[in-house]
Amino acid sequence: MQYNPLLPEVREDPYPYYAELRRNHPVYPLGEQGAVAVSRYEDVAFVLRNHEHFSSAAMGSLAGSGEMLIGSDPPGHTRLRSLVNRAFTPAMVAALEPRIREVAAELLDRAGSPGEIELVSELANPLPVTIIAEILGVDPALRDDFKRWSHSTVSGSPGSRTASDDERSRVSKDRQEFSDYFRRAIEERRREPREDLISALVRAEDEEHALTADEVLAFTQLLLIAGNETTTNLIGNMVLALLEHPEQLQRVMDDRSLIPNTVEEALRYDSPVQFLFRVAAHDVELAGTTIKQGTAVLPLYASANRDERKFPDPDRFDVTRNTQGHLAFGYGIHFCLGAPLARLEAKVALEELLNRCPRLARKSANVDRLDSIFLRGLKQLPLTFDTANSSAS
Repeated sequence: MQYNPLLPEVREDPYPYYAELRRNHPVYPLGEQGAVAVSRYEDVAFVLRNHEHFSSAAMGSLAGSGEMLIGSDPPGHTRLRSLVNRAFTPAMVAALEPRIREVAAELLDRAGSPGEIELVSELANPLPVTIIAEILGVDPALRDDFKRWSHSTVSGSPGSRTASDDERSRVSKDRQEFSDYFRRAIEERRREPREDLISALVRAEDEEHALTADEVLAFTQLLLIAGNETTTNLIGNMVLALLEHPEQLQRVMDDRSLIPNTVEEALRYDSPVQFLFRVAAHDVELAGTTIKQGTAVLPLYASANRDERKFPDPDRFDVTRNTQGHLAFGYGIHFCLGAPLARLEAKVALEELLNRCPRLARKSANVDRLDSIFLRGLKQLPLTFDTANSSAS
């Protein structure tokens, strides 16, 4: 079995490939690409934990304008992270729950035809992008543009199947529009500061040059992308997993206190981020293999989360599982700063969906997945539900 994340069959279902890697090729050379994939939990955690051995500089070409945070190492990363952490304290995130619930309810009330909802476009997409837009201080009414821009940034990254010159041109145009919009927003905050995150970042720019102008731009773009793409995928993957495991869905319906753990199990079972990049800072031995300095390393988060050494019977979706230690949000200094917000949005989305759309069922057996080697999510998930018992009817 050949593992290559570019192959359509691997993108469709990577998990049998991950299992083979864990069994027989824990450090797997990716052919002519000059990279290695690391698949076992212990080894993935080691790569993520030891930034002095495995640098995040490899993320630079992937992240576009956002590489200054996810593509940086200490001490630069420490400075940047401490600034943006101010916007994502547990207390600030918890205070957002009423607004998240209000937005989710409004979206479900407006959803499509009676008894039908397209989960991705009508809930999983607009909910997180609306919330992160409000946090940043940009107009949530432009959420379709924000989604298009952030999706183009992701889909235009290495490994995506841009179909034609026209498609590549569209991605480039979207990225330019994305940059232009936020440059204008930043300039507006310099003239007229508000109580929003962009204004806070601009203030940090003025405070003894804590941030450069380019860093403010990169932060805002990165936060918009990270604040909606992965959460959208989490919500879609979670609902799909529940529908594919009706006995687990019934357990959640019978006991809503299981919803927070359901979110964690969804993160483990079908991780929204499959892998990112690191680069070996020097020769490093891992799982009996020497990884040469300068080698690109793919720590396979999603494989680690299915490692039987860490999670017994890992291919079983179990909403009561002890998921402690899963790596869906990364590990170490690059642990996802938006993790509390993503968890809260997914919890509220599932609560409101189950309350307002009882007897959920898939409208089609087909699954249309995103065109990304890094992210795993759905383009759409058409559902039906029982309007007779819907609290939104």
